[in-house]
Amino acid sequence: MASKSDSESGANGSLTYKDAGVDIDAGNALVKAIDPLAAKTKRSGVMGSIGGFGGLFDLKEAGFKDPILVAATDGVGTKLKIAIETGHHEGIGIDLVAMCVNDLVVQGAEPLFFLDYFACGKLDNGKAQTIIAGIADGCEQAGAALIGGETAEMPGLYAGDDYDLAGFAIGAVERDGILPRDDLGAGDVILALPSSGIHSNGFSLVRKVVEKAGLAWTDPAPFAKDKSVGEALLEPTRIYVKPLLEVHRQLGAIKALAHITGGGLTENLPRVLPEGLAAEIDLGALEPAPVFGWLKDTANIAEDEMLKTFNCGVGMTVIVSRDAQDSVITALSAAGAEPFALGRLIDRKDGEPVQYAGTLGFQGA
Repeated sequence: MASKSDSESGANGSLTYKDAGVDIDAGNALVKAIDPLAAKTKRSGVMGSIGGFGGLFDLKEAGFKDPILVAATDGVGTKLKIAIETGHHEGIGIDLVAMCVNDLVVQGAEPLFFLDYFACGKLDNGKAQTIIAGIADGCEQAGAALIGGETAEMPGLYAGDDYDLAGFAIGAVERDGILPRDDLGAGDVILALPSSGIHSNGFSLVRKVVEKAGLAWTDPAPFAKDKSVGEALLEPTRIYVKPLLEVHRQLGAIKALAHITGGGLTENLPRVLPEGLAAEIDLGALEPAPVFGWLKDTANIAEDEMLKTFNCGVGMTVIVSRDAQDSVITALSAAGAEPFALGRLIDRKDGEPVQYAGTLGFQGA
């Protein structure tokens, strides 16, 4: 009978990679399991299949004539900790894709393909497949192909069930369709597209507030009916790509877009504004989801801190001329984007690049 050391190691007791905690066979099995998920995201321009040393994409086949490539990379932040601690991994892949592709579309770019990086201490194929299924779902929502990625099993670097995710998206835009345009001016209207909740920013503060409130992830959420705290906070980030691209191409009326991520409206709107212009925001137009009011009240968070930490109900802003406002609202509504008027651009003679009027109101749970 073979000794335990002989059965777990190589011949004559020599060590194997598996003894060190890395299971190559499990990794290969995961690649095979990912194949049908990636196949669902295939689109024009994709060459070859997943599993090679690199992914190939043909811009000409995708229909571009004078394309500019646009690249974005991001992660999910400490929202991952909630997924890890609750065991709910279904939507975290959507978050990963959303954080990247929503950054592409603000430059007028169509997401073409996506690659993911998944790192863990010990590979659990069931969990990994659930996460990557979410990534594939997000890619389908964005119209991007999942053409590759990396799964890294690194024992000693990640403890227990910990893992990390990063995403990489490449898009393209015709040279004459790049956003923001250079004709932004005072009087232009700022429209907003609602968020689906907190999205994927501010979770270090969120976790502190949950701790302060003495809540467990499995407790009923005070801010969401029929959901636990963990389930409610893991609501995936909304992906805005398809309705925005449709309206951008259909009307040619969008002047600028801003993805409202970490920094909120306060920090993200200025990123698309030229010097000399400011954004005037009507706080009364906002209808933040109940989770934002709960966070504010539970931790006594000041309004200005809320506005520069969280999206407060706005996931994307759209800047158009006053004359185009009605047609853009109609087109975005038809595409399912639920736009509403949020403010306007004004001459910035002094003061901050984002200026707030009114008071931010919060809904009850």
